[in-house]
Amino acid sequence: QRFKDTYWSRFQGLYFAGDGAKKDADGDIWLLGRVDDVMNVSGHRLSTTEIESALVSHPMVAEAAVVGASDETTGQAVVAFVILRAEYTDRVDEEGEGADVAATLRAHVAREIGPIAKPRTILVVTELPKTRSGKIMRRLLRDVAEHRPVGDVTTLADSSVMDLIASGLDKPAGEQ
Repeated sequence: QRFKDTYWSRFQGLYFAGDGAKKDADGDIWLLGRVDDVMNVSGHRLSTTEIESALVSHPMVAEAAVVGASDETTGQAVVAFVILRAEYTDRVDEEGEGADVAATLRAHVAREIGPIAKPRTILVVTELPKTRSGKIMRRLLRDVAEHRPVGDVTTLADSSVMDLIASGLDKPAGEQ
């Protein structure tokens, strides 16, 4: 009964594995990842997938990954890693600063979801840490967001990505 309730009750007659997807206007299907990956920000349960979707819906953003980081005030805070589309990369200067980009994206998330979902920090990166199969390694992004030593990177397709992300951590694009 528990198996039926867990996997077969959410959508009548369909198996639900816990992964989300959306179909865009062109008919393309976008895999969004786990729908049960949530953060607790000031008592509000926020889906990382929902915030990532809001970020990617902005024309500047090509790809995004969101993680929760420990926060003394709110319990957890939203930290976003975004890859900008090529035509917008000039908005981030040589030092990696892009406060206007961060402010724009934070305001966009607030409009799409609500003010509670605004990322505390937005890091503009050139790549995200992915396995050989293309899955984003959020565990490593959490380590970066919480200023911990980065864990095992042997499963990454390109382990040098973590060095690039860590080097940009000193200059986040936006923090409140």
